Amino acid sequence: MNSKNSKDISSSYDTILKESAALTTFSGILFGFILNISINPPGTFSYIDKILLLIMLYTITTAASLFVMPIIYHHIQYPYGDFEKFRKRSHRFILYGLIYVGVTLIIALEIASSLLINKSISIPLSSLPFILILILYLKRK
Repeated sequence: MNSKNSKDISSSYDTILKESAALTTFSGILFGFILNISINPPGTFSYIDKILLLIMLYTITTAASLFVMPIIYHHIQYPYGDFEKFRKRSHRFILYGLIYVGVTLIIALEIASSLLINKSISIPLSSLPFILILILYLKRK
């Protein structure tokens, strides 16, 4: 392997690990907020809202665990024999983690909007930002 190719691969590893670290930080901060609200829920929260907070704790914990997996995998598998295998696994961990973050955010929007409007309206309303993102994603060129 020549020096230029080695440098490109090293840069690719660095990009994946930085992305993983940023997402881990984001999900860790979100976990802290959700944990704090779960421990000290507002008096206006119903039993269902408290159950939803617990579900959010589980989904954001799962997301944070998936986001940190490329970093763990990097340390366990170093030195690598197959960068493509590392890239694919890391991509899969991050993609699955993003799904759990999406679920967490939808539930958070539902809880927040249900405090102001009827629950039957707040559920579809909380999905609107993600439906818009999906539409824009499908229409990309």
